Amino acid sequence: MSLTARRVFATLPLVATLPLSSPQALSQPALEEVIVTAQKRTESLQDTPISIAALDAEALETLGIDDLVDLQGKVPNLQISPHPNSMSTPRIFIRGVGNFDDQITQDPSVAVYMDGVYVARNQGMGLEVAELERVEVLRGPQGALYGRNATGGAINFITRPPTLGEWGFSQTLSGGDRDLFRSRSMVNAPLGDSAALRLAYLVTEQDGFVRNAGTGEDHFGSEDREAMRADLFWQGSEQLDLRYSYDRSRIEDTPYYLNAQPPGSPLNLPDSSNPAVSDLQAHDVTIEGHQVTLRWTPTPDLEVKSISAYREVDSFLYQDYLSGRFGPVASLITRDTLTQEQWSQEFQLLGSALDQRLEYVMGAYYFREDGEWQNRNNLPAFGAATADNADVENRAFALYAQGTWTPASFERRLHLTLGGRWSRDQRDASLGKFALVDGAPIPLGSGTGDKTFTDFSPSLTIAWDIDDDSRVYARVSSGYKTGGFNVRPSTIARFEQGFDEETLVSWEAGIKSQWFNNRLRVNGAVFYADYDDIQINASSDINDPTRADILNAGEGTIQGLELDVTAALHQRLRLGLSYAYLDASYDEIIDGLGNDVTDNYTFINAPDHSLMASLDWDVAALSVGQLSFNLNYSWQDEKAITTSTTQGLFTVEDYGLLNTRLTLAEIPGLPAGSLRIAAWGRNLEDKTWAFLNAPLFGGFRAYGEPRTWGVDITWEY
Repeated sequence: MSLTARRVFATLPLVATLPLSSPQALSQPALEEVIVTAQKRTESLQDTPISIAALDAEALETLGIDDLVDLQGKVPNLQISPHPNSMSTPRIFIRGVGNFDDQITQDPSVAVYMDGVYVARNQGMGLEVAELERVEVLRGPQGALYGRNATGGAINFITRPPTLGEWGFSQTLSGGDRDLFRSRSMVNAPLGDSAALRLAYLVTEQDGFVRNAGTGEDHFGSEDREAMRADLFWQGSEQLDLRYSYDRSRIEDTPYYLNAQPPGSPLNLPDSSNPAVSDLQAHDVTIEGHQVTLRWTPTPDLEVKSISAYREVDSFLYQDYLSGRFGPVASLITRDTLTQEQWSQEFQLLGSALDQRLEYVMGAYYFREDGEWQNRNNLPAFGAATADNADVENRAFALYAQGTWTPASFERRLHLTLGGRWSRDQRDASLGKFALVDGAPIPLGSGTGDKTFTDFSPSLTIAWDIDDDSRVYARVSSGYKTGGFNVRPSTIARFEQGFDEETLVSWEAGIKSQWFNNRLRVNGAVFYADYDDIQINASSDINDPTRADILNAGEGTIQGLELDVTAALHQRLRLGLSYAYLDASYDEIIDGLGNDVTDNYTFINAPDHSLMASLDWDVAALSVGQLSFNLNYSWQDEKAITTSTTQGLFTVEDYGLLNTRLTLAEIPGLPAGSLRIAAWGRNLEDKTWAFLNAPLFGGFRAYGEPRTWGVDITWEY
């Protein structure tokens, strides 16, 4: 942790005592209840026996979270970094479990959901959703309550639904460093007494922080994004309602600048690129989705829900991996094109019985995915250009159920939860490899493959209410990630061989507690996991990042703890602290020749320590409005970034980021509505930090955002 950050947070106890002498200190401060839907029903975070982090709309605004990648550093033991091909393609890891690549033939280890709909592809997942109500991060394997299984965890994005019977409008305009411009608009319109329509539109533009000294786009790492959403809600009766939503996002960001730096060299963020960069191109990603959710409540104790969804991705990604390092002749240009569409249908039964001593969820899920992937690699440094084409068809079916039994004895303090999920996944893929000679494809080989996987993943949770404010629990759960095929293999035979599923069994014990009349909330969990048949991504040529083999070669052990503390120090002052410890190691790795190569591999994106601290201070009610202040600091330990250590251990150095936001709300004198103005700054210490450190051509780094600032103006009616 930096000296500045230590000084800031060392003063927090002193700051906490300053307002206590005011008359307002006589009233009792209290923390607000946090509501989640992680178990498919609305309940308090404190009643949910899972390690979970929840961020509501206010927290998302305060912390400046506009997309999935912005969650990096905000939730300990959650690691998110952009793929070097694209800022909008995130690599997601929870508790050291995740995917390093973004192949359409490989499922992610962390499942992402939008209003309950599984989003299969990471491409374009960095989109800025037009209007979010809440984000929930579930740590550990999930399956008994979700349509898709996951070994690492799940991230749920919950959007704000239309409101019946009232008009509403909001407009936020943001400006700031590097020509930042962001506009977010929303209108809520009643359609009679039983329906409402909510429309939202978002546009974001900002220059990157590395100027392109060559030709093409002006900057590396620029953002150019547009998102829109239409939400229609109809309530036929108190027992029946329907919600239809349509969302569309367009992303035309420019590639990240990959700075040539050998391992162990000091961090060095340049202002501009090598002038030899030639014709830098922007990405072009479009994501669309339709969703229909029908809910019927025939009795007060039973709810039937249907979730139907269709989503599609049309993506072009461009990356100059050498960024002009060796001149225009020795370049490495990749162009990835992906078209993907998915359909899913899920039916759920949620109910209670036996005087609400039994609560249950049952579901059936169907998923279908079709896609085409094309990759063009221009490598004049090797006097070669290559092309890969792949077609995939993925089908999945699952049945899942979970029930919680609360016996009448023990004063209803004991809760026993049993769950399970049966899965069947069928995957078909074909791959063609070509050499490009003067632009003409010359076949090098082709192959096809099909695999079917089945799995049953059970879970068991025992929870005990110590009193009305404290609960302890113990949980064992299993997760499964289907196998598949590798579109970047060393040989066609490796592609046709494919790889099998991986499994993870996790033991977790935790506490959810509130103290001192709800002034202090302490939630913690310790966990231990056995990770088997791990899908290891093994590079076959250190100088060719386009080729790597995936083998079920690993067995590992993951253990650690998570602690979340929130305190209402005063009615105007709140302090939050989240900390995570992670110890992930491979027990055994056997390569394709039967050799034990355990010492040559390490877990990636698994820092030993990570923390997030936040201070919220309602400073004063002034004549010009209500003044509030937020200061937050996130820090993470050093982490490995490449699985194989045969070329040395490539790591991302530890770093901490200090951010702040000053808000003036409830500004008087308006004829209608409410106005608030916020000034914010990120990375206040202007730290130079990297999110990628790779061995290609002697090493390169990709850097995170330097110090930046902005102003938000929001009017709501």
